[in-house]
Amino acid sequence: MQDALWKMPATAQAEAVRRGDVSAVELIDSHLERIAEVNPQMNAVTQLLAERARAAAGQTDRRRAAGEALGPLAGVPFTVKESTAVEGVPTTFGTERFRDLVASADAPRWPGCAQPGPSPIGHSNIPTLILAGMHTRSELFGDTVNPWDPGRTPGGTSGGDGVAVATGMAALGLGNDSGGSVRIPAQFCGVAGLKPTTGRFPADHRVGPDDPGPASQMLVTDGPLARSVGDLRVAFEVLAGTDPRDPRALPVPAYGEPLPGPVKVAVVSDPGGHGVHPTVRRAVETAAEALRDAGYDVREVEDVPRLDEALEAYGRITVTEFAATWPVVRKLLGAGGERYIEMMMEQTPPAGADEFMKLMGTWMNIRRSWAEFLDEYPLLLGPVFTEPPVEPGLESRDRAGRDRVGSAMRLCTVTSFVGVPGVAVPTGVVDGLPSGVQVVGRAFREDLCLGAAQAIEDRLGVLTPVDPRAEVRAD
Repeated sequence: MQDALWKMPATAQAEAVRRGDVSAVELIDSHLERIAEVNPQMNAVTQLLAERARAAAGQTDRRRAAGEALGPLAGVPFTVKESTAVEGVPTTFGTERFRDLVASADAPRWPGCAQPGPSPIGHSNIPTLILAGMHTRSELFGDTVNPWDPGRTPGGTSGGDGVAVATGMAALGLGNDSGGSVRIPAQFCGVAGLKPTTGRFPADHRVGPDDPGPASQMLVTDGPLARSVGDLRVAFEVLAGTDPRDPRALPVPAYGEPLPGPVKVAVVSDPGGHGVHPTVRRAVETAAEALRDAGYDVREVEDVPRLDEALEAYGRITVTEFAATWPVVRKLLGAGGERYIEMMMEQTPPAGADEFMKLMGTWMNIRRSWAEFLDEYPLLLGPVFTEPPVEPGLESRDRAGRDRVGSAMRLCTVTSFVGVPGVAVPTGVVDGLPSGVQVVGRAFREDLCLGAAQAIEDRLGVLTPVDPRAEVRAD
């Protein structure tokens, strides 16, 4: 059994620890061995927290032996992005300048769970400062490799977590998402990922004592990645809640009231009508058929609300927020790291004060339109990324590459903008690469999204863990 511990679902790992079938230390050691085997080729885990993880596991074992209750994910190892604080460990953001920026405290929720819970086993790679692009390449740690095909990006910005989870280096990953940064790596790596409602999970994304502007406050949400929807659901239950360090987090019940009758699902294969790859369209159609088979009321609709207007407002608001600090920030991104944001700023100039105030009103008005849409259709099924996984660094290569990637991630962008939850779930393997969809829902109805994603997974299966392909091992 020990040889296969890292292959087990997170919930099964935790259950084995609770029953005493294996010790939490044995569970951690199994994953550390897997990291030693796989990470040299994948470069997903950046700072290994082996001794910290073993110490936490030992404490879990002692508490179990004493008859204490353990949490639902007790002993389960997880990775956490280089941008999320783990006490006593540098929060590098992947940049040389922050190599020694040691965190004085854990970020809210997982790393500091009061009850014996999951154990951080390592930091995971990100694009430099989370700003250098969609591909997971950092100035400090280099490129992370997609385990399905080294010629394709694992996505980002939570790409390190996606790869670590997909290859069995960790059972779970804690990423964050402001426009697809959990959901895109989930699709590209063949795992499941949750972007929760804004305010569902407490978080602290500050660099220093000062809080950022409204875009950074409202768009970025922490979210888990897992190999199965069942594991994702338990991670959601653990992460949901409040913390005094984050006044945005709301005490909303994790589960809402059941909806009457078959739940209506709106299906949009090509949001905005900007084009969708045939394999992605087929993935949406396959998932739609799975939901019909599960008893959902699945309906093709013309489009999602006000997509192009939302994308424009998202761009203007974020660029305006970046503009004041950009001369300093661009110097932290390393050689070429500034290209992705700089191309965006050239195309979308910052707004003045009057226009910015109008944009904030537009933001609220678009959120209202989406709330009305989701009142009629409690769930929306669509693509995560409207193409199969693309080559590493496409978005930073030139304007055409940047526009292509920006268009492909458009449903992720708009759903982050309006603050609603979305679950990415795999649908199969096409031409050797994982495919997937996302299920979007009403605010604070992650339970509905997870239920529909579970129905899709039940009919289409789980894709991971995977061993890196021979081409990767040979490099």
